[in-house]
Amino acid sequence: MADSLRQLLGGRRGALDATLPPLAFVVGWLVSGQSIGWGAGTAVAVGVIVGAFRLIRGHRVTAVAASVGVVAAGALIALYTGRPEDFFLIQLLANIASALAWTVSILIRWPLLGLVVGTLLGQKARWRRDPELLRAYGRASWVWVFLQYTLRVLVYGVLWLSGSVVLLGVARVALSWPLVALTVAVSAVVFQRSLPKDHPGFRHPRTPS
Repeated sequence: MADSLRQLLGGRRGALDATLPPLAFVVGWLVSGQSIGWGAGTAVAVGVIVGAFRLIRGHRVTAVAASVGVVAAGALIALYTGRPEDFFLIQLLANIASALAWTVSILIRWPLLGLVVGTLLGQKARWRRDPELLRAYGRASWVWVFLQYTLRVLVYGVLWLSGSVVLLGVARVALSWPLVALTVAVSAVVFQRSLPKDHPGFRHPRTPS
């Protein structure tokens, strides 16, 4: 399961690429004497360069356009409000939305972790007809809610409210690939321990006869 999730998330390279524009914003903002315009311009320029590199490497145009669009939107928000910390507002809101979406998915018994892994494995919804897999995916999904999304919301929220632009940039890096890797590992352990010992594993759902 851990390998399937790493494949979906694009691995370490994808996570590192996503942190480059925010870092560029902070660097541009500091070097220019805290000019939001320079910070925004630097971030967008780096975002375009990263996007072009991804296209050359064969990434989908829609995914690249979405990534560049998020960077541009963050830059525009910061320019409009005149608050450099607002460059990170989209990231904060996205993690709030993700925490809510994962929580709702668990409560309605369609845990997103199961949907993600099941889709990658071509199982469609067969995993959900296995009560033991459904329970395991639900428990493992709570790890994503609290260890990744809620933690990010708390850290980003506190730093955003205090206007700590540099620390927001540091947190954006620290809570990217290292946190994702930890979340994948912990959720995989929780998932495995939630299954009975005689269960064949997530690749082989048991369906009622």
